[in-house]
Amino acid sequence: MEEDIDTRKINNSFLRDHSYATEADIISTVEFNHTGELLATGDKGGRVVIFQREQESKNQVHRRGEYNVYSTFQSHEPEFDYLKSLEIEEKINKIRWLPQQNAAYFLLSTNDKTVKLWKVSERDKRPEGYNLKDEEGRLRDPSTITTLRVPVLRPMDLMVEATPRRVFANAHTYHINSISVNSDYETYMSADDLRINLWNFEITNQSFNIVDIKPANMEELTEVITAAEFHPHHCNTFVYSSSKGTIRLCDMRASALCDRHTKFFEEPEDPSNRSFFSEIISSISDVKFSHSGRYIMTRDYLTVKVWDLNMENRPIETYQVHDYLRSKLCSLYENDCIFDKFECVWNGSDSVIMTGSYNNFFRMFDRNTKRDVTLEASRENSKPRAILKPRKVCVGGKRRKDEISVDSLDFSKKILHTAWHPSENIIAVAATNNLYIFQDKVN
Repeated sequence: MEEDIDTRKINNSFLRDHSYATEADIISTVEFNHTGELLATGDKGGRVVIFQREQESKNQVHRRGEYNVYSTFQSHEPEFDYLKSLEIEEKINKIRWLPQQNAAYFLLSTNDKTVKLWKVSERDKRPEGYNLKDEEGRLRDPSTITTLRVPVLRPMDLMVEATPRRVFANAHTYHINSISVNSDYETYMSADDLRINLWNFEITNQSFNIVDIKPANMEELTEVITAAEFHPHHCNTFVYSSSKGTIRLCDMRASALCDRHTKFFEEPEDPSNRSFFSEIISSISDVKFSHSGRYIMTRDYLTVKVWDLNMENRPIETYQVHDYLRSKLCSLYENDCIFDKFECVWNGSDSVIMTGSYNNFFRMFDRNTKRDVTLEASRENSKPRAILKPRKVCVGGKRRKDEISVDSLDFSKKILHTAWHPSENIIAVAATNNLYIFQDKVN
């Protein structure tokens, strides 16, 4: 599973040197489109940057795979809720692509409160020769028009435009943590801490509440929704995870309000492992259906678990991401790292899963061979075309030359957001303000 880092051409305004990066430059979401030709990133400054994959040239057969900046636009601006005296951050929480239907691309982006549907399109021609306007766009005096001209299209430099087509606002009291496009491509859902809403892409002024776990008395609140996703093939089915480490599968055919789940996935807790931090580390930070729709993958603080939809009482696979941190939970609680929300992704064939860790490490687990590897995304170790060396963390005793001590890990460098190309072994890893793109070693 050695990966070959892709040569990167990245605009300096977005990915700057770590020492000069501002809070706004920190990448908050990464997502490939359905073909893998485009890769979108969102940041804390409310910007979306789209990278496009270069086409293979006859002269350089192995150059295909490089992603260059295609479009950059400001998706969200900071706002202020005057009724609640609250600032609404511009940070992009999630990006989801819609399948391409024509020459244009469409994507959903969301901050804490508002979801927007963006159209990204190319323009390489401009109209000239209007009758009622001059060349600079000013209206002409109709009395001076003596002849009728037929406007013509003239070639111009390629321009990529991003325009907001829909704005879905005012439906969430709490912070949006997930958006998911339905397989019918007519609807999508947005989830916050206590509610999940179903939207039609054509209707912006109303949504349908499908899950509401808010208790009548907020003092009785025991759990919150942490992530939600639609089934990849069945438009009536979705799952959502909670801060208690449980997953609920709901069927919208059963009832309009899906407060009663169809299936409930929970692993019984081992009493011998019970501690002060048990509830915190069992909170699920991400949930993903496999491409086949047969499995669900969940990520909690220390592990990744794979669940079979037909077996609710325990996961069929459990992978330890960084078990060496179990002894460090007290200090991780004090510096708030224990509340970090790591994401997880499948590869295109559902045979390998990937998730992030600290010290700019990310982990890959092969479900067939049961092998796993730890790799590092850093400028020091990642020269173009260089093969990434597996990293090992030493827990105690003698440390080997190529190992890193658990006490030396940098908890400010963390990989929370990753993405995997839908059909090829190309991955995107967001490390603070840097985006790394790795691909399989090409012989």
